[in-house]
Amino acid sequence: MIPKVSVLDRSRTRQGHTAAEALRDTVELARAAEELGYHRFWVSEHHGVPGIAGSAPTVLAAAVAAATRRIRVGTGGVMLPNHQPLVVAEQFGVLESLFPGRIDMGLGRSVGFTGGIRRALGRDTADADRFEEQLAELLGWFDGNRRAHPEVHARPAEGLRVPPFVLATGEGAGIAARAGLPVVVGDLRGRAKAAEAVRRYREEFRPSPWSARPYVVVSGTVAVAATHEAARRILLPEAWALAHSRTRGSFPPLRPAEEVEALEMTPKERELYEGGLDGHIAGTEEQVATALAEVARSTGADELLVTTSTYDRAALLDSLARLARIAERG
Repeated sequence: MIPKVSVLDRSRTRQGHTAAEALRDTVELARAAEELGYHRFWVSEHHGVPGIAGSAPTVLAAAVAAATRRIRVGTGGVMLPNHQPLVVAEQFGVLESLFPGRIDMGLGRSVGFTGGIRRALGRDTADADRFEEQLAELLGWFDGNRRAHPEVHARPAEGLRVPPFVLATGEGAGIAARAGLPVVVGDLRGRAKAAEAVRRYREEFRPSPWSARPYVVVSGTVAVAATHEAARRILLPEAWALAHSRTRGSFPPLRPAEEVEALEMTPKERELYEGGLDGHIAGTEEQVATALAEVARSTGADELLVTTSTYDRAALLDSLARLARIAERG
């Protein structure tokens, strides 16, 4: 079994429920994850997406940290090309000052997923190419070794140690290796590709003051239930939302599994929907334990980050409780 298990919640909205409820659900899920013994709880950054309420991850991370006591709290991640590194450093400096020893700084290189969102953010796709430069500047605001703006100091970030993680989208794994930082690799559906990314990351890793050795977090959807069929039903709302977004251009709130099962789908929607169900880890505790043992063998991962979203919150909580039992058994 992978040594540590953590949770990422994207604050998915649900049909008939408000965005405010989705954010409160995230905070409640963090409390539950802490009680179940999970290692970290992370939140994400999405802009202008109808089905996702999590647009301000450092603000939401503050609410999560205030509502919990022990679990590590962070972002998966802040999209650095959308922000000035100084502002990101200041935000995480405030978080670490308020909740010392509990804050993680997960960082990604994505920009807004539509032209309109990118224009609203004042960014374009080329900004993602500056991620490595921005990352170095951001870390410099913490350790004082920056070259940019030497007359400026990030308060209260300077001198604090907030563990940074790099999300391995595109060139992210290589950037993490060169910077000597932990990496987050996903998703579990492309396991051969993930294993290759991990291999290259370990080969190219350069020790740094932030991390003396490679550290690999693998992320993906994991659903556990009493039966394989019940576990698979947890996946249906997200699979339909993905199919809908790719055929109609809009990412909708999650619908109940029974409604999804009753939908009439076009052949293209059906193809995308079925594809959205493939490759995830879903099943009984025994089946999931076997699958995760294989992931551990192929990647040597130090940590698993579970990213499951669904309409049925009770089913999601039950799945996390079952996964925690698997982790306890090792």
